[in-house]
Amino acid sequence: MKIEFQPIGIIHTPFTELAGMPIQPAGAAGVQGTVEVFAQYRDGLQDLDGFSHIMLLYHLHRSHGFALRVIPFLDTSLRGVFATRAPRRPNPIGLSVVALQRVEEGVLYVENVDILNGTPLLDIKPYVPVFDSQTQVRTGWLAEAQRGTARQKSDQRFT
Repeated sequence: MKIEFQPIGIIHTPFTELAGMPIQPAGAAGVQGTVEVFAQYRDGLQDLDGFSHIMLLYHLHRSHGFALRVIPFLDTSLRGVFATRAPRRPNPIGLSVVALQRVEEGVLYVENVDILNGTPLLDIKPYVPVFDSQTQVRTGWLAEAQRGTARQKSDQRFT
């Protein structure tokens, strides 16, 4: 079975190189970006400006190949890729929750963006706490490591 996706837009950020980028939106506090939605998809933006946060799904276009076991950021041990947010995945799809500042003429102005400039956008979904926020959460091996997320930057390990 072959599955194909077409980008619906392009994400623009200050990050032009993978090394040195924040590894999660929590490490990108205050970083501004824009999401250019292609003209044929702009009607789908109606009512989006009523949401404070959105989920961006995107193609990790600079990730090539994959490994089922990786040494993720924030750790020094080999982990199963599905227990990480490492970018070298069988299907290189990224997900970020960002703050939506405004929508103007098919462009979303966002904040707390941790995405590489020029990344193809696959989809947009509103963040809805009653649907998306969980209260009884376990974070596995990340329970200790996640404390350094805001300071951790990406390096060359996945290029």
